[in-house]
Amino acid sequence: MQKGNISVQSENIFPIIKKFLYSDQEIFLRELVANAVDATTKLQALASKGEYNGELGDLTIEVILDKKAKTLTIRDKGIGMTEEEVKKYLNQIAISSAEEFLEKYKSESNIIGKFGLGFYSAFMVADRVDVETKSWQADAAPVKWSCEGSPSYRITKSKKKERGTDVILHISKDSEEFLDENRIEELLQKYCKFLPVPIKFGKKKETIETEEKGKKKTKVVEVDNIINNPHPAWKKPANELTDDDYLKFYEELYPHSFQKPLFWIHLNIDYPFNLTGILYFPKLNNSLEIQKNKIHLYCNQVYVTDDVKEVVPEYLTLLHGVIDSPDIPLNVSRSYLQSDSNVRKITGYITKKVAEKLNELFKADRKAFEEKWQDLGVFVKYGMMSDEKFHEKALDFLLLKNVDGEYFTLKEYKDKVKENQTDKNKKIVLLYTNNPEEHHSQIDDAKAMGYDVLVFDTMIDTHFIQHLEYHDNEISFARVDADTLDKLIKKEDEKESVLNEEEKKTVKETFEALTSELKGATVVLSSLSPDDFPVQITRPEFLRRMKEMQALSGGAGMPGFDEMFNVVINTNHPVVAKKLLSTSSEDERKNLAKQLLDLAMLKQGMLKGADLTNFVKNNLEALSK
Repeated sequence: MQKGNISVQSENIFPIIKKFLYSDQEIFLRELVANAVDATTKLQALASKGEYNGELGDLTIEVILDKKAKTLTIRDKGIGMTEEEVKKYLNQIAISSAEEFLEKYKSESNIIGKFGLGFYSAFMVADRVDVETKSWQADAAPVKWSCEGSPSYRITKSKKKERGTDVILHISKDSEEFLDENRIEELLQKYCKFLPVPIKFGKKKETIETEEKGKKKTKVVEVDNIINNPHPAWKKPANELTDDDYLKFYEELYPHSFQKPLFWIHLNIDYPFNLTGILYFPKLNNSLEIQKNKIHLYCNQVYVTDDVKEVVPEYLTLLHGVIDSPDIPLNVSRSYLQSDSNVRKITGYITKKVAEKLNELFKADRKAFEEKWQDLGVFVKYGMMSDEKFHEKALDFLLLKNVDGEYFTLKEYKDKVKENQTDKNKKIVLLYTNNPEEHHSQIDDAKAMGYDVLVFDTMIDTHFIQHLEYHDNEISFARVDADTLDKLIKKEDEKESVLNEEEKKTVKETFEALTSELKGATVVLSSLSPDDFPVQITRPEFLRRMKEMQALSGGAGMPGFDEMFNVVINTNHPVVAKKLLSTSSEDERKNLAKQLLDLAMLKQGMLKGADLTNFVKNNLEALSK
């Protein structure tokens, strides 16, 4: 038996780094600027502990583009390196000076680096990388390190006079997009917008006001282009921020947004994990068709990703804002998340905070909460369907709206309609409409009978209704046009018909002859109140729901089933019981039945084309007689 260590050939490492370490080439700039921030943060930590007594001076990090020389330089004025440190940290892949520094000084500073691989991302876009560095230590000589993306390197003397490090990338021919000013600024804005050290990229022009001899003048001057905000709102205590501060930060995050957020939640926790952030509630306008991926994940103010589905539940991705945590596990290239118990704890915490905020707003000012419900409703319903814990908490502030514009919690509404809308099976029947205009007649009928009708008109309500029925066995939902109202409520047995069996047969055959060409129509005789309509068209609740759910999920539906409807004949209505049966001829009976059927179809918006034209024409002729 033989034992030994697997060896890694260094000449094989660079091709792997160049092709596979990072999913996007552009990440190199984030990594190198983050390293510069670390170098600066380390110097500040040494100064705070009294180990560095020199002047800190201006610690601004510079990103310098030289199109002519085809170089991109990242310059910091941080801790720098000695020759020994250069050999240790640049010549040995995956030795993290950041982790060693933290271990040595037990620093509480937000050191970003962790894996010791970020520097080598430079070789994804550069043929050669030069590092010129001068240590903070007074007697250390400046040194230059050069490498052309192979195991060979050179260390020579440097003429660098200032403390800190210059990382100079000689951009390769196939990466010349990174010699474009707009491209570099775009990347700095994306990845470095909130890094904790000022980052300068060239100059920009600003208009300033001056006063000469009592006269105000404006002039254009060139100033440093600082591309980041080192002190973003989420890193500040909530009690130091005003509403205007939160709104300004929202505009900073989403400069092209035209709508203000409804409200926000400031997150701040340090046990059992560290997490800060601000989550904004956007206006959803009763739709899920909005841009997701608006929550940005940061690690110590370094942008990581906007794909946060591993950190927050799916429904919370409708929110906007920032989450920053050094405790969220990332893969080696900091480009995606790795799930673990901390992630689950963070998910639970965010869900809890969101539910608490909504409940707090509901209790503090219910009227204002009701006014926001048009925008909040979809979010709350989606959350209840997605997360069991959120469902339990949201029952306290879930609102149901009726056709009169009144709002109720589920408990309040059940208490309101329980007495009048409980069926024979002890179920509280909640009548609803998804289109008050279309169902105006049925709603009027329901209200005349003392019933109340809810409005469920968002795209997810078909699923949400079933969700509520599943979780509350006291209730059932029925759309107001799903059947005749007495059948929907089922408060009493069907009334006795005034027709005998022979008369019923005649009525049914008359209407079946008319509906034989109507696809999906079924004639049903029903002994309703004489005050109910003579003919009504209803659609079975379960078939309609099935059709809507399949449409939402992109399904084609069941052929034929989605077109089914009932033509309900009220055998106790005088027009049916007397006039229809007393007509002198079969043609007259057929014409009267056709008129009744057309009226029922007109009420449902089903009378179209030639049938509608003939209906109008026949009525005009009748009026002119």
